Amino acid sequence: MASTTFMLKCLLFIWVSVHLSPVVAGGLGLGVNWGTQSSHRLSPSIVVNVLQANNITKVKLFDADPLVLEALTGTHINVMLGVPNQMLKTLSKSRAAARSWVHDNVTRYAFKGGVDIRYIAVGNEPFLASYKGQFQAFVLPAVVNIQQALEKANLANQVKVVVPCNADAYQSKVPSKGIFRPDLNKTIHQLVSFLSSNGSPFVVNIYPLLDVHQNKNSSIHHPFFENSTHPFIDGRRVYQNDFERILDSLETALKQNGFGQMPIIIGGIGWPTEGAANATISNAKRFNKGLINYIKSNKGTPLRPGNPPVETYIYSLLDEDQKSIVAGNFERHWGIFTFDGQVKYEVDLGQGSKDLASAENVQYFSSRWCVANDNLDLTNVSSHVRLACSTADCTALSSGGSCNKIGALANISYAFNSYYQLHNQSGDSCNFDGLGMITTADPSIGDCRFLVGISDSSVFTVYNSITLLIVQSIVLLCTLTSLSNMF
Repeated sequence: MASTTFMLKCLLFIWVSVHLSPVVAGGLGLGVNWGTQSSHRLSPSIVVNVLQANNITKVKLFDADPLVLEALTGTHINVMLGVPNQMLKTLSKSRAAARSWVHDNVTRYAFKGGVDIRYIAVGNEPFLASYKGQFQAFVLPAVVNIQQALEKANLANQVKVVVPCNADAYQSKVPSKGIFRPDLNKTIHQLVSFLSSNGSPFVVNIYPLLDVHQNKNSSIHHPFFENSTHPFIDGRRVYQNDFERILDSLETALKQNGFGQMPIIIGGIGWPTEGAANATISNAKRFNKGLINYIKSNKGTPLRPGNPPVETYIYSLLDEDQKSIVAGNFERHWGIFTFDGQVKYEVDLGQGSKDLASAENVQYFSSRWCVANDNLDLTNVSSHVRLACSTADCTALSSGGSCNKIGALANISYAFNSYYQLHNQSGDSCNFDGLGMITTADPSIGDCRFLVGISDSSVFTVYNSITLLIVQSIVLLCTLTSLSNMF
């Protein structure tokens, strides 16, 4: 009896401990993509505070970073945990590797009050046409091995395996004739069959800007959720926006494979704010506002009336200055928040009528900038600018960027400063053969913001990891004490 009473007290103490973090309210249930390809990352605990302050209840991650998972511990935020494409080959060939990955990144955090992992995203758009099939053969075997590892860990009922696909996996010009790409059809059929048999949804990423950016014949009006003067007509069905058209093309492709009305999750959708002609803050706000109102309406699509996607994850939470720009300079500017967690524009992510809350307690470097010394001969400065922009982010200088029209001298200064901040404001990073100089006067011009870097190494908090260790230690101590009292 004494041991039972002791265990109850322990459980009560554990409950209080793991509920010290605030509980996230329901809100819209929207999710966001949280990418971490940044030269100076915000502390995961600060990002989690941004999520909670804005009532964001779902987050999609691209890998299993222990610091991020520890920061999410006890928050009740639903998590889609990512497996990078580079790991697919290993996971496809080794069940032991899959079991190890699940143990280290799922089971370890699956205790009550831990991380609420709902999905494992095996790969990130692994069927992208530009990858030329390099991951295709590994996807299904990796999915099978991860699924078996979840079953072995008794987690298969609460954690579902999914594969985020880009909309280029199927042809979507005419919704009623949607089909998966011929090179993918067999693989997709096998994959969807397996996912469906295990109760998993189909995850698709939709980026209407890409079509506008890559296809000069595309209308800039079709991506937005507004009545179009030139809607897309498919038989008796009328499509006012690209979102409905692309989703119904997927529905037709799934139906042809015997899985019509399979649950669909939008794994990524959004609009960048610079780096291309139509990538502006006003268009991003317009797009996401229309998307959210569309979600609220529960309208569905012509082929799925009243049956909207199960969940939607906006891409993305933060700008990432180290993302690849192969697809375009806009790739680094999808965030609703800047790289340092400051609000770019207002949109309802679940906080209702309140304004979005920016990150707090961000520690910046000193208010210093590196600029070009206009008292010197800058004739041969171009090589230094190329060097700076080869590693630092200069995409704001590109056509459509916020710094594109600030003048040649300011362009040089922007490149110098980007390099200087990337290298933690070290003195020699503002040398450029004597052409650079450090200033304490902010050189920002209008909407062109000359950045000051954040000190990522000094802002990390260990609160969540300490909480995790305390809880696990309490459990172990309580168990050992209870056993000793029984004998």
